[in-house]
Amino acid sequence: MKNSLLILLFTGIPLLAVAIEDKETTKNNVVEVAEQHVYSKPSDEELKKHLTPLQYSVTQHEATEQPFKNEYWNEKREGIYVDIASGEPLFSSKDKFKSGTGWPSFTRPLVGDNVVERKDNVLFFLPRTEVRSKNGDSHLGHVFNDGPKSTGLRYCINSAAIQFIPKDQLKDKGYGSFLKSFGLVSN
Repeated sequence: MKNSLLILLFTGIPLLAVAIEDKETTKNNVVEVAEQHVYSKPSDEELKKHLTPLQYSVTQHEATEQPFKNEYWNEKREGIYVDIASGEPLFSSKDKFKSGTGWPSFTRPLVGDNVVERKDNVLFFLPRTEVRSKNGDSHLGHVFNDGPKSTGLRYCINSAAIQFIPKDQLKDKGYGSFLKSFGLVSN
């Protein structure tokens, strides 16, 4: 087992990450990573300092950004998407699909344990399931049962809640354990 302590700078917010083991397994088509990082929600003061007003409003107050006018709805590069506040890995470009909704849509989480689902009854006529990051407790979007046949799910995510890490930057940004899912080796 390889132990190391890393200090990561993610969107200007220092995050403490402890790498326990560099090994990857797959279960039910969800990547489970044995390389564990300690992700946590920054203070409200830090969030206000490092997030844009839209990012703060979406992640902390369940706002929704405009469709088709957001950063990642049409992103086609390979890589992963992480929580803009905590840095925890959430989704992969390998599971992204064109839903026609104007928001990034995924068939499944990259690391199932990092995504929490909650009942959302804000719209009394349309019960939904909210999606939040586990450790950052960021509002990400919603999950619907109208996705592709592979899972039947559509994770409809706000671009303002996530940051894209291209596959060629995964190792440098502390996400090297995900290189295998793109057919690359982490040295």
